[in-house]
Amino acid sequence: MSKILIRAMILPMTGADTFFPQGEICIEDDLIVSVGEKGSSPEGFVPDRILELPNDVVMPGLINTHTHAAMTLLRGYADDLPLMPWLNEKVWPFEDKLTDEDIYWGTLLALCEMIRSGTTTMLDMYASMDKVAEAVLQAGTRAVLSRGLIGNGPNGENALQENIELVRQYHGTGNGRLSIMFGPHAPYTCSAEYLKKVKAEADRLNVGIHIHVAETQDEVNILKEQYGKTPVQWLDELGLFGGHVVAAHCVHLTQQDIEILHRQNVCVAHNAESNMKLSSGTAPITELRSQGVVVGLGTDGASSNNNLDLFGEMRSASFQQKLKVNPTALPAYEVLEMATVGGAQTLGFENVGVLAPGFKADLITIDMDQAHFYPRFSIPAHLVYSAHAGDVRTVMVDGKLLMEERKLLTLDLSKICQEAEMRAKRIELELNVK
Repeated sequence: MSKILIRAMILPMTGADTFFPQGEICIEDDLIVSVGEKGSSPEGFVPDRILELPNDVVMPGLINTHTHAAMTLLRGYADDLPLMPWLNEKVWPFEDKLTDEDIYWGTLLALCEMIRSGTTTMLDMYASMDKVAEAVLQAGTRAVLSRGLIGNGPNGENALQENIELVRQYHGTGNGRLSIMFGPHAPYTCSAEYLKKVKAEADRLNVGIHIHVAETQDEVNILKEQYGKTPVQWLDELGLFGGHVVAAHCVHLTQQDIEILHRQNVCVAHNAESNMKLSSGTAPITELRSQGVVVGLGTDGASSNNNLDLFGEMRSASFQQKLKVNPTALPAYEVLEMATVGGAQTLGFENVGVLAPGFKADLITIDMDQAHFYPRFSIPAHLVYSAHAGDVRTVMVDGKLLMEERKLLTLDLSKICQEAEMRAKRIELELNVK
């Protein structure tokens, strides 16, 4: 039994008008007991530890709704290319050389970066997901994992069986910190027959589906040429929607597409910086949200971003919509909602994303006693437009501290960086020799 009391400024994300300039939050084991003004702790609550952080803002941990964690090993390797050449000529040849252990260490590197930048939960799609699961359990974060499935490839059927086994072995493990989904890569890499198999297995095992959708104009053109429909329309006709589906990117959408996503309760993972870097386009986030589609934020992989910093992602997401629509589009608090509440809804979590009694103690603290946070006219605005990864002081998941005073407590950063460097350079050498 562990009891922790945190005294700080509190932004619980339970409403735009709710903020405690001098607040406190009580935690017992993995759950939040109370949140409120200073002195509001329940009678009889005797903490084992008190964290006095008067110049910090406590808020829910950030939720990354789309990434490929182990792609940290490709950071800086294949920059300044359009998506299809980037994939075909650089990324996929590099990934063919990855071993299970490479993916394990690449994921640990991603988790170090995520914890240090305030991300407590991720939705990941990649290979060797048992190794990714091991890394997540070691780090202590929360995650939803999906085996990337390229149905048109030679390993499509084996990968599907791996995803099924992943559900059996890891769904609900780590005190519920791990969940599993199926991860068909995209409509242009999976046949109709294959996608129907994936949907049948996901329904049978009662888990969701995570898929790239309408990321580029090339993808839209391919689907229109093959089927005479947009990616969203084709997937809807196939019956892929209708359960828990997270569609990553959704850059090129028609009005009919948006109506389908809303009607089928498809959640969207928005990746502003990856979309900009690969020149994929600007997703219609304002339109999606105005029509009731749930939207979360993702970083995509470190190869196409090149970092996993959701604070930077929030700033970019807001500015991108302001450039496309008008200066009032996607204001600061709404972006914070996408990174917390919206992220939880996107991933299907009902007990994270806000700070409230009965919710999981997944939280972060931001050191506000810095020049770029003064004067304090608006805390939400500062968190979205001024904050960066290095401002995170404390990270807690499930009531356990993963970082304190910017020091990682569950992972050996130095060792992980050395391993990642060695493994990435080994693959680069193998490719150059060829």
